[in-house]
Amino acid sequence: MLNETPFYCPECDEGFVLPPVRSRRSFLQTVGGAAAVAAVSGVRTLRAADAPAKPAEALIKELYASLDASQKREVALPYDHDLNDGVAKRQQTFNESPNGTKIGEKYTKAQQDLNLRILKAVLANEDAYERLTRHGTWDNSKSFENCGAVIFGEPGDNSKFAWVFGGHHLTLRCDGNSAPGCAWGGPIYYGHSTNGYDEKNVYLYQTKAVQTVYDALDEKQRAKAHSANNPGDTYPNGIKPTNPRHGIPLKELSAEQKGVIEKAMRVLLDPFRKEDADEVMQLVKSNGGMDQVNVAFYKDASSTDSKVRWHFWRLEGPGFVWNFRPLPHVHCFVNVMSA
Repeated sequence: MLNETPFYCPECDEGFVLPPVRSRRSFLQTVGGAAAVAAVSGVRTLRAADAPAKPAEALIKELYASLDASQKREVALPYDHDLNDGVAKRQQTFNESPNGTKIGEKYTKAQQDLNLRILKAVLANEDAYERLTRHGTWDNSKSFENCGAVIFGEPGDNSKFAWVFGGHHLTLRCDGNSAPGCAWGGPIYYGHSTNGYDEKNVYLYQTKAVQTVYDALDEKQRAKAHSANNPGDTYPNGIKPTNPRHGIPLKELSAEQKGVIEKAMRVLLDPFRKEDADEVMQLVKSNGGMDQVNVAFYKDASSTDSKVRWHFWRLEGPGFVWNFRPLPHVHCFVNVMSA
């Protein structure tokens, strides 16, 4: 049985044995198309007048300034709140609303809209929002209002802060580079309850991108990349490296094969605003580049399907782990920082 943290995915226990950069578009340009999608799928969307003209960091400051004293006790916590084993609450990943705070219960209507604008502002475009919401279903969270958002620290020009958004199969964040050398200020996590190879899965294109990595390896390289003892795909406390690293070192691959892997990494960063995606790739480069990275593929031990060669993909290098699981459904976990 693979070593997966159970609370991250409640439905994983129901009969399963478990162990991106596109240029940022203007939301004003995409909101018309999003409205048409919303009419069919019930996705909540912003009116054109509400589209986030400000960067996420400015919107977070605006949200914080609007909180009253009672709200601050619940949704505005100290920057290093709940420090446990050197890891603060803000740096954890969540599979539900952080700190038990539901947006629909803890924020006014105007503040809910601000949280929505912040969420959209950290994404690449309206298409990314459509995917992150899983066509407005939000998986087991069911709605935006059932997700949660917490501000850690006090947003300001010279102070540290982090806005953390969580729901089922979703942890996103924005920290205004309060933690230099740490992409997003901590790990992100997203997924979809549908089989990763299913046409209905919003991340099917990412599954296909990772498959190109597997396809680029020859049989000897695949044999070396195939690994046992899956380390698990999400961790509440951030990076959990393997020692020694699993899989095959990229320095053993050709320049063309490494290019395929870098392209797949960019596809997985596709949902996020360009500056955050670029920071991820820059950190990988500053940590020694692709030659310091290993790639591993794992197959679930319980699988009897001889046609399925892998269930779980892991990139690992100095300072980061990056996992993508398409089966039995999609989980993606990314944590990248300076080594």
